Amino acid sequence: MAALVAEAMPLVYNVVGKALHGSPDVDDVVQETMLRVVRGIVGLKDPDRFRAWVISIAYRQMQDRGRSIRVATALGPLVGDVSEWPDPAGDFVDSTMFRLHLSGERRETYEASRWLTAEEQRVLRLWWQESAGLLTRADLATRLGLTPAHAAVRVQRVKAQLALARTLLRAWHAIPRCAELAVAGGKLSGPSDPRWLKRLGRHVRRCEVCLAHERELIPAEHLIAGANLAPVLAGLAGSAGAAATAGGAAAPAWSLWDPLQRAVRYLMAKFLPVGGIVAIGTAGAVVYAVAYPPYQESGPGLAIPSVQASNRASPAAPTTGPGSTSAPTPAPAGGVNGVTTASYYVAPNGSDTNPGSVDLPFATLDRAASVVRPGQSIALRGGVYRPTRPVEITTSGTADRRIVLSNYRTEIPVIDASGIPADAAYVTQRASYWTVQGLEIQGAPGNAYVCRSCAHSVFRGLSFHDNGQTGLLLRDADTTGNLVVDSDFFRNHDNATNGEYADGLGIEYGSGTGNVVRGCRLYENADDGLGLHEFTGAVTIDRTWSFGNGVNRWEIAPFDGDGYGFKLGGGTQPAPVDHVVTGSAAWDNAGYGFTESGNTGTLTVRRNTAFRNGKTGFAFARSTSLLRQNLAVGNGRDTQFGAGVDAADNSWDQAGWSDAVLLTTDPASTLAPRTPGGGLPPTTFLTNNRDDGIGASMGP
Repeated sequence: MAALVAEAMPLVYNVVGKALHGSPDVDDVVQETMLRVVRGIVGLKDPDRFRAWVISIAYRQMQDRGRSIRVATALGPLVGDVSEWPDPAGDFVDSTMFRLHLSGERRETYEASRWLTAEEQRVLRLWWQESAGLLTRADLATRLGLTPAHAAVRVQRVKAQLALARTLLRAWHAIPRCAELAVAGGKLSGPSDPRWLKRLGRHVRRCEVCLAHERELIPAEHLIAGANLAPVLAGLAGSAGAAATAGGAAAPAWSLWDPLQRAVRYLMAKFLPVGGIVAIGTAGAVVYAVAYPPYQESGPGLAIPSVQASNRASPAAPTTGPGSTSAPTPAPAGGVNGVTTASYYVAPNGSDTNPGSVDLPFATLDRAASVVRPGQSIALRGGVYRPTRPVEITTSGTADRRIVLSNYRTEIPVIDASGIPADAAYVTQRASYWTVQGLEIQGAPGNAYVCRSCAHSVFRGLSFHDNGQTGLLLRDADTTGNLVVDSDFFRNHDNATNGEYADGLGIEYGSGTGNVVRGCRLYENADDGLGLHEFTGAVTIDRTWSFGNGVNRWEIAPFDGDGYGFKLGGGTQPAPVDHVVTGSAAWDNAGYGFTESGNTGTLTVRRNTAFRNGKTGFAFARSTSLLRQNLAVGNGRDTQFGAGVDAADNSWDQAGWSDAVLLTTDPASTLAPRTPGGGLPPTTFLTNNRDDGIGASMGP
């Protein structure tokens, strides 16, 4: 009984935590579910249905507590009675299988996995458990009988096969279906099995129509991101199991009721908030539960702090086109003249036992973030920092008492985050009313900086580069009123996932209004410059450059970076969102310059330039977008519009436009130092001598 409780509790936390969206009632529902499991175990006729039976109890408990509407929203339509679901252990780790039912994309992933071979499914199960934290890479390698290095190669191959299977599944269900795929599928008889993927996969890999579905896939590992997955409670199983053995191996289930009830309640009582995350402490085990939403204030709109920038970027050799493999010298963002005094100071030679004064500074940002309060500021002194643990920011400022994280005066703090664990962002901010400026973050194995449900925060004068995933990512619900300005996000690349998910800047997987990106450079990232994948609030993008993205500069094989300059949508069923893009430019990207990426909204796209992109300059096939005074020349294809697009007064609506009318096609000046105020460097690149009212002005 103790072993069963220990096995089931992480599963129940996954189910309840996801469905109730972080409600404080999660603990109560989990406790009641577990008590009913212990009471009712004697009535379970088929042991193979244990996990599905536990899930059904959890689901009914959520319904009984009056949350049926929220639960239905979170879980989506259920197929039949959950008590009749088969044991998922044959296909995925238990808790993950249920989560695959929580959204269409997860269910789709489960279905696509059936096209994998038995051995591929075995590797996938083990990798999924590793991603969930239930196995280490060493454990996975041991079970496969391989070295960790060979195991990593095997996992990458299986992930590639799963992505192909998911793409095939979408292409097969698309309306209308690709005609060639339909013909190829008609030649296969019998139920779908791995030979379908083997034969139809050849077609998918070379078909642009079918490959279009691949570009909207959420990474498989992201499907469990944020899940409240937990290791097995070995401590509980060990202690209770030993007690049962001491009392006699034949002790009936009901005889364990009282000690188990006390044990479960004891565990519930041990929940303590730690840095915005709720954790259980037991002997040798940790359970991560639900992170509560950050404290937020209502108040007036976002005010940009009055700070000036210094000119400290170094020129760099530009890329020469979408196929270039040149490696220009990084050009950091214009360094801001930071705060002259601060509440707390951090320096590379400081100590976290110090009081954090200018003479006795802290050593880590983590320490400073733990003590700062509304109206206070943190100053990072110049030099190189090499942190070994992630930073959690959970204290919010207010509209009139913002919290400032800044460089000190004209000093340049460079944070080498290569020592941070690969499964964590260097900084995770879950707070509002912050100003973050003048920082350089490089080398993080994952994201450099993630802001979750942040509101009214300013990010300016930043340089995030050469990180393992997206440089700056704003995500989740209530991402509202944030400003990203005068910053550079470049050369971020995810070697482990084939360059498929590392963007320069992302505002994704969430909702919120009033977010603005202005005066930024997004370049030479493995995937896209700017991504708005599955974000349901309108974002304004102004005077921003995105270039050289999606080029394999790191010899990643296979390489799957899309290379979109501005990805203005995306997802399984992209929401209609009315983003606004003005005065911006996309050039030398491997993929599209500007694309709605399935967004069916009414986007406003005015005074932008697309030049020399590998695919289409302006691709808007499904939306009802408005395009005015845009310039497109030298792209693989300048435009691709659907019937609902309203495009007029653009370069392609007039005769005589070509790259010959551009003052220069040499982009070297775009990587020059920023202006003293932090703005984009002045350049004549992509400006024209025919009509200065067409295209981006390219000025600061």
